[in-house]
Amino acid sequence: MMPGVTKQCLAVCVGIFLVLCPFVSGAQSIYQTVNGKISFSSEAPLELIKASSGGLIGLLDNDKRTFSFKISIRSFDGFNSPLQKEHFNENYMESDKFPEASFKGKIIEETDLGADGTYEIRAKGSLTIHGVVQERIIKTTVTVKDKKIIVSGSFTVLLSDHSIPVPIVVYKKLANEIKVEVNAVLEPR
Repeated sequence: MMPGVTKQCLAVCVGIFLVLCPFVSGAQSIYQTVNGKISFSSEAPLELIKASSGGLIGLLDNDKRTFSFKISIRSFDGFNSPLQKEHFNENYMESDKFPEASFKGKIIEETDLGADGTYEIRAKGSLTIHGVVQERIIKTTVTVKDKKIIVSGSFTVLLSDHSIPVPIVVYKKLANEIKVEVNAVLEPR
């Protein structure tokens, strides 16, 4: 027994540790990102449009295998011109009315993302763009290293699936199928 430490004090400390232990270990199962990257490209016959954002935010609960990510539509940059960005926000995405896109759901595989390694997983959930929700399964590569979870994946989004109109005037400049790439590093919260 250490000098000055009574059995009662030791018992209280052990009791506090046992009560708090589930919360401490539970906290380590939550990972977050505040600066994930999303880029998209539209490859139409007459024009290639690319834009990206470093504003993806999200949470992953490793114990429950659930996730929630969102991005501000206005955070995208890199268009061919300022006018193109303006049309993107005002005419197509209607960013004032639908300011965010999100993807929320569950990881299908029973993978323990607490162990270092590289995993191919499927994320199943609700993809909301332009106020329209679509159930999707998106394949991603997840690398766990040094207590960080690195997510990278690519998928396509059809504008027609999310009620994003493409006027006939620009149908050769704007593809219906948009290629999306996501890269994020999630750290313990």
